[in-house]
Amino acid sequence: MDKNQAKQRIFKLREQIEDLRYRYHVLNDPKVTDDIYESLTRELKDLESKFPEFFDLNSPTNRVAGKPLDKFVKVKHDVRMLSLNDVFGMDELEAWGKRVKKLLPETAKLEYFCELKLDGLSVSLVYENGVLVQGSTRGDGLIGEDITQNLRTLQSIPLRLKKPFPEFLEVRGEGVMSKKVFSELNAKYAKEGKALLANTRNAAAGSLRQLDPALAAERRLDFFAWDIAQIRIKNSEFRTQKHSDKHQLLRELGFKVDSHEEICTDLNCAEKFIEKIGKLRASLPYGTDGVVISVNSLDFQDRLGIVGKAPRYMAAFKYPAEKATTVIKDVMFNVGRTGVLTPVALFEPTIVAGSKVSKATLHNMDQIERLGLKIGDTVVIQKAGDVIPEVVEAFPKLRTGKEKNIKVPDVCPVCGGDVERRENGNGRQSTVAYFCTNPKCPAKNRRFMQHFVNVLEIYTVGPKILDRFQEEGLISDAADLFDLKKEDIEGLERFGEKSADNIIRSIHDHRMVSLSRFIYALGILHVGEQTAEDLAEHFGSLEKLIDASLDEINSIENIGPVVAQSVYDYFRHNENLKFIAKLQKNGVNVEPYKLTAKSYKLKGKTFVITGTLDSMSRDEAKAKIKEFGGKVTESVSKQTSYVVVGSDPGSKYDKAMKLGVEILDEKKFLEITK
Repeated sequence: MDKNQAKQRIFKLREQIEDLRYRYHVLNDPKVTDDIYESLTRELKDLESKFPEFFDLNSPTNRVAGKPLDKFVKVKHDVRMLSLNDVFGMDELEAWGKRVKKLLPETAKLEYFCELKLDGLSVSLVYENGVLVQGSTRGDGLIGEDITQNLRTLQSIPLRLKKPFPEFLEVRGEGVMSKKVFSELNAKYAKEGKALLANTRNAAAGSLRQLDPALAAERRLDFFAWDIAQIRIKNSEFRTQKHSDKHQLLRELGFKVDSHEEICTDLNCAEKFIEKIGKLRASLPYGTDGVVISVNSLDFQDRLGIVGKAPRYMAAFKYPAEKATTVIKDVMFNVGRTGVLTPVALFEPTIVAGSKVSKATLHNMDQIERLGLKIGDTVVIQKAGDVIPEVVEAFPKLRTGKEKNIKVPDVCPVCGGDVERRENGNGRQSTVAYFCTNPKCPAKNRRFMQHFVNVLEIYTVGPKILDRFQEEGLISDAADLFDLKKEDIEGLERFGEKSADNIIRSIHDHRMVSLSRFIYALGILHVGEQTAEDLAEHFGSLEKLIDASLDEINSIENIGPVVAQSVYDYFRHNENLKFIAKLQKNGVNVEPYKLTAKSYKLKGKTFVITGTLDSMSRDEAKAKIKEFGGKVTESVSKQTSYVVVGSDPGSKYDKAMKLGVEILDEKKFLEITK
């Protein structure tokens, strides 16, 4: 066989083998036996070895490619991999549906798309000109890990897309292990005396995070695509208007998409789909812990937008968690980064939802009191959302009389500092928590430092490195990181010049911090990412926030009295102010909040929006106001400049009339925001 004949044969074999792979792993329609598939693959391997000039990384023979890695490389997601808001019952699902409708025009004809929430590891695949170039884990949604080598071993992931294909495509999906493979591997491992896999989800995640792709290949994982994050095209035939269109396009491009899906015109239909899957769930070949319900229209999805890390247009219905019984042997108290003491129940290793657990959170003393728990009680444990073990019920009739009351320690179990009881809220909303009052508590400091570097995205400094720096006396808090020198690090065992360079460079590159990110990084009790953004937008600078009164903080939209008090108290504590000053002294520069406004013609004007607007959602209306320098609040007062009124306005309209605040209908509002 001459070179030209070999080239033609190699190309034809690749095309034929890829077609057989697609039929078997995607269409579930095997055309030939495994023997024939393997025979064709052997012939291709032989030809490729004899004619190496025709090597192609994306040949079917290169499914297991590359040497074992030393570590995974970090990957930044251009489009954030979002989390989903969970709903645990039909009432919660309907409440989500009502919130969605309020944000869309009354004339909007809603359609929902239902699909399985598969139990595996969420991953992202990037294709350029139809060829797989990168695969990565979700990570924290912004930064994941490059696991391309491992993902190439999955037969259901196309290395080349079917024609015609877009010039750029980013696909999101789930790496999963089938129940059949899970059982077979555990039987094999049991015979070999190896540790058994806990469940299909952990097995899939662990397999894809193996540094050796050969070990990943052994696990025989599968991949199901469920979304398109990015697509760049020249051909209009790839245009999609609905989420369901994306699923169809994924199938046409050669991806495996789960067949259990349904388009619904109302939530009653979605509820029936949920009930149907609930009955089928045990017999499905793959693990699933719920159903994802999406607003099908992509235009409506854009209108609804994202809050924090989760989209408004999507909800995950979670089936009731698997439960088991056990006996509480003891209760320990963990200390979090804010100093709060969290009780944790200890018990004999117990299998729940397929994995073995030996401790479960009791949340707080209020929960212990509600459940009437004692050490020695027989209790029900479950995995909340099938992930975090928690105690949900006790059986007092099984008591022997030897049970002991659960008491909060008088001193911090980590540092020996005083423990203080604090009450939050009023009446039914009141909760009690216990805090270590020592600002230098090692447990508080360690967890806070991890939180701080994660929020600032200093990914070269992980928990083990922070611990090592503390042990060596290089740092006592997160501010000390910004005063480190290369020579401080490179002399440490297992730290060379290159790793020291990388760490110092990464720290230096993150000295410029936006105000909202800095507030979030401070770890103020009750202040998450969204609240930090609200505070930054309102005050504009760190100095104004530090000097703010409790009343001013409390007046901010979406910030209630408990959160306001927590923020106010934080900046009254001298240790916290010293820490902020130390950060600034060591080179951390907090950027003032930047208002991206077209003009400032509405500067100084305060708006309240009530009712449903026809031409836009409330978020779109708020964005318009901010574009012109205006401000939006939730409550009407004498200081309110305008109340924008849509259909079905609430009590805010009545209050505006009573106070004589100027009222704008939608037409007038659009005129002043042109």
